Amino acid sequence: MKALVANSGAVGSGDKRPIRRADRWRVERSIGVTIPGSRQSPTYSAVRPPFDRRGERVRVRSLSVSTSRFILVITAGWILVALPVVLLVYAYLLYPVLLWVMASQRKTTTARLHHLPLVSIAVPAYNEEAQIRGAVESLIRQDYPANLRQILVISDASTDRTDEIVNEYRSAGVELLRMPVRGGKTAAENASCAVLRGEIIINSDSSVRLHPAAVRLLVEAMADPQVGVASTRDVSTVAGADIANATEAGYVDYEMRVRHLETLTGGIVGASGSGYAIRAHLHRIPIRSDLSRDFSAALTARAHGYSAVSADGALCYVPRTTSLKSEYRRKVRTIARGVETLLHNRQLLDPTTFGMFSWKLISHKVCRWLVPVSALTGIVGLAILAPKHPWAAAALGLAGAGAILAVLGAIWPSSRPMPRVLSTLTFAAAANVAVIHALARVVLGHEDHLWEPTRRAPAPVNG
Repeated sequence: MKALVANSGAVGSGDKRPIRRADRWRVERSIGVTIPGSRQSPTYSAVRPPFDRRGERVRVRSLSVSTSRFILVITAGWILVALPVVLLVYAYLLYPVLLWVMASQRKTTTARLHHLPLVSIAVPAYNEEAQIRGAVESLIRQDYPANLRQILVISDASTDRTDEIVNEYRSAGVELLRMPVRGGKTAAENASCAVLRGEIIINSDSSVRLHPAAVRLLVEAMADPQVGVASTRDVSTVAGADIANATEAGYVDYEMRVRHLETLTGGIVGASGSGYAIRAHLHRIPIRSDLSRDFSAALTARAHGYSAVSADGALCYVPRTTSLKSEYRRKVRTIARGVETLLHNRQLLDPTTFGMFSWKLISHKVCRWLVPVSALTGIVGLAILAPKHPWAAAALGLAGAGAILAVLGAIWPSSRPMPRVLSTLTFAAAANVAVIHALARVVLGHEDHLWEPTRRAPAPVNG
C-alpha cells in the first residue's frame, strides 16, 4: 500500500524520484521514443505509463528537458526530409496537374490575323563564324514576305569572321549592327532598339534554327491584341545518337508541355531565349545589362497588362551541347540572371495584385529553384533520423552513392558514350548543383554582364 501511495503523486508535484525500469519500458512504448539516461540520473522526473500492472490509470508526470529536446530534434529531422519531397512533388507534378485541371474547364478562342505586320528579326552574335551563316540562311528561308521582314545581326564586337560573313548577305536584305566594344548580349539588344523598324520584334540566337513557318506562326499567335509576347516551342536536337546529356531532351519536352498548359490557363511566365516575339513598344523598354531579356519579356508584358503565350507550332531547333561542363556553366549563368531578373520584378510575386500570374511565377520558378536548396536540408534530416530509422540510413547511403556516380559522369570522357542511367543521374545532379551555384552567385553579389555564348554544333532542321 505504501508503494502505491508513493507512486500516486500529482502531475507537476515536483517529484524527482528515479523512474523504475519497468515504468520506463512502458513509457517508451507509449510515447514511441527511448528515454536517454539511466534510472540513477537525477535529471529526470518520474514519468508514469498510461496503465500500471493492475490496469489502473496513472498520470504521466513530466518529461525531462533532455527528452523534450530529443523529440524536437527528431521532429525537425522529419520536417527537413519532408520539405524537399513536398517541393519536388508540387513543382514538377502537382502544379502541372492543377494547370491541366484548370485548362480542361476553360474555353479557348483563337483570334484571326487580318494583315501581316512588319517584323524585325534580331540575332545577337559574338564570334559565331561557325554558326552565323546557317542562322542567316534559315531566316531568309522563312515563310514570310521579304518586304515585311527585317533581319538584323547584332555583332557584340566580334573578333572573328562573323561580320564579314553577315555582310555577304547584304543584297538579301540582311543588316549588320556592330557594337564598338563588347558589352554583353542584353546591352547589344538594348542598343539595337534604335534601328529595329518592325511592329513586332523576333529575338533569336545564332546557334538555333527556326522552322520555316516559325516567324509566321509567332506573328499569328499575337493576333490577339492582349498578347504581348509569343514564344517558340523548343525542340532539343543532336547530330549524333551518343551524347553525354541526352536527358536534356526529355526535360525540354516536359518544359514545353508545362508552357502549353500555362498558355491554356492565361499565359506563360518566361519565354525561350532561343526564339520569341514581342511587341515593339514593350521591347524598347530598357533592360539592365545584367538581366535576362527573354525572362524579362514575359514579366514586362504582364506588368503592362499583356499576356505571354507559347506558340506550339512555331518550332525552334536547339542543339544540345556535347559537353556537360559547358551546359553546366550555361545553366549557372542563365539561372543567376533569371533570379536577378525576378528580384528586379519582385512586385509580380504579389498574388493580391497579379493573381494567377503570381501563383504561376512562384510555382514554376521559385519552387523549382528551392528544390535543390531544400535537398541540402533533406540530407541533414536524413542524418538526424538515420540512427533510429533504417530507411533513413539507406536513403542517406543512396544519396552518397548517387553523388559519387554524378562525379563519375562529370569526368566521363566526352569521346566515349555515357550509359543512359549514368547520363540521367549526372544531368539531374548537375542541374540541381547549378541552381545552388547560381543562387550563391546572386547572394554574393557576383554580376555577369558579359555574355559568353555556349558553343554548339549546328542544329538539324526538319521541314
